[in-house]
Amino acid sequence: MKLYSHKPEAYECPFCRVVSGKEKPNKGTKQRDIIYQNKHVTAFIASKWWPNNIGHVLVVPNEHFENIYELPAEVAAEIHRAAQLTAFAMKNTYGCDGVSTRQHNEPAGNQDVWHYHLHVYPRYENDNLYLTKGYYTEPDERPFYADKLRSWISENYCSTNNR
Repeated sequence: MKLYSHKPEAYECPFCRVVSGKEKPNKGTKQRDIIYQNKHVTAFIASKWWPNNIGHVLVVPNEHFENIYELPAEVAAEIHRAAQLTAFAMKNTYGCDGVSTRQHNEPAGNQDVWHYHLHVYPRYENDNLYLTKGYYTEPDERPFYADKLRSWISENYCSTNNR
């Protein structure tokens, strides 16, 4: 057993499924939601949105690490590089006033997917992000946002970086 592990027995990781390219016929993340991927990390439009912060992104390591306690520092650096790239893309395509990142560990820390992930939220004046509740989107709501971010990244970021 891993130190500080909370994933249930026979856990099927949804983020490992995204990274590997396997989709389920449900509302979960689809391959077209991916905005950036290299050999270390994958960034994609989250399937759960907050009312005033739609189109937020999750950045995950391609290798399965349950939480911050397992995450190697060099992988954390790759995650933050992708988060920074995502932040620039959001500022330039969403026109947001700012960006917030958020990360959770263990049940008491509000972790509910047992694969390390970093949220990158577009922020707007008085958006009440922390006072609202999230909701699950339909798969056809996300491509508009994924296409915007992916296009900006491909036009403004050398695809050979971090490969």
